[in-house]
Amino acid sequence: MGIHGLSRVIADNAPKAMKENQIAQYFGRKVAIDASMSIYQFLIAVRSEGSVLTNEAGETTSHLMGMFYRTLRMIENGIKPIYVFDGAPPKLKSGELAKRLDRRNEAEEQARQAKESGSVELMDKFSRRTVKATRQHTEDCKKLLTLMGIPVIQAPCEAEAQCAALVKQGLAFAAGSEDMDTLTFGTPVLLRHLTFSEARKMPISEISIQPALEGLGLSMDEFIDLCILLGCDYCDSIRGIGPTRALALIRQHRNIETILENLDRDKYTVPEGWPYKEARDLFQHPSVLAADDEQMQIKWERPDEEGIVQFLVTENGFNEKRIRAGVEKLIKAKGTSTQGRLDTFFKVVEGKRKEPEVKKPTPAKGPKKSKTAKAAK
Repeated sequence: MGIHGLSRVIADNAPKAMKENQIAQYFGRKVAIDASMSIYQFLIAVRSEGSVLTNEAGETTSHLMGMFYRTLRMIENGIKPIYVFDGAPPKLKSGELAKRLDRRNEAEEQARQAKESGSVELMDKFSRRTVKATRQHTEDCKKLLTLMGIPVIQAPCEAEAQCAALVKQGLAFAAGSEDMDTLTFGTPVLLRHLTFSEARKMPISEISIQPALEGLGLSMDEFIDLCILLGCDYCDSIRGIGPTRALALIRQHRNIETILENLDRDKYTVPEGWPYKEARDLFQHPSVLAADDEQMQIKWERPDEEGIVQFLVTENGFNEKRIRAGVEKLIKAKGTSTQGRLDTFFKVVEGKRKEPEVKKPTPAKGPKKSKTAKAAK
């Protein structure tokens, strides 16, 4: 779900934080990609484009097609992806997961009714809402990425948090996800639409956290409180407070505690036992792997062509000619992408931003002597 309305809040109040680029402009960049979100996208996209792809055993293979060709597209454009997979969800997210299950069950019933009524359009609409990325989908994609020579990281908890950590640790340029809460976890740069199909002709949306904070007039901690007010995966929002009001309250009171002290409880309904402090702590101190963790061995290896063919063609029924052509492109593109960007040759020093040097005023000199005075000497 991410953060309700955050994209619009940033666009309206900090437009300099957002820009659109073509994918080729990220040549040479390492990007930490939210794999779980990508798998879900692939399953939805293929379902909306036509019938679901399956192998001879009737198992879905749409996620494999998406993972193979969208990753190939990135690598052909010089991007070096690092795929990050979700770990165990935090306990605080159980309420949101239960809501998603209820919505999925409701959609399944609506899809069944649409099928009985013969409405293909409605059946397709509700069927998309029943899509769920399973553990098998995840394991399939991990196997394929490993065969392609792409680094895979298993996050201890939320993939978005680990993606943000990789960027903050200097191991990637940006996090790639559709979830806006990747910004709430503190990624300096977020890229959206990166794993969309080329057919959709969507530019890459780049959002930078620092100009967003400057435009909103907030510190990072205040930004996190704003995101909780807007509505996140970890707790409900305050009924009656929309995006505009939420930003105004944070700007006025600077934190949720002070907002609650001054809130009109007759006008706005605060959820009983509202766990906003726990949600804040999850954003400020997420469970992530450290840069020196042994699982953080990030290397791009040569693709295993025969392994890919065995997995995609023999086991899952893909067209061999197309897969071998794709692997050939992958090998060629990997050779090209070893060239680095010019800015990667210069080390970025973390710490306080250097203030602009202010020139000291030149000491005032005495009155200039006239030529006549000089001659008198």
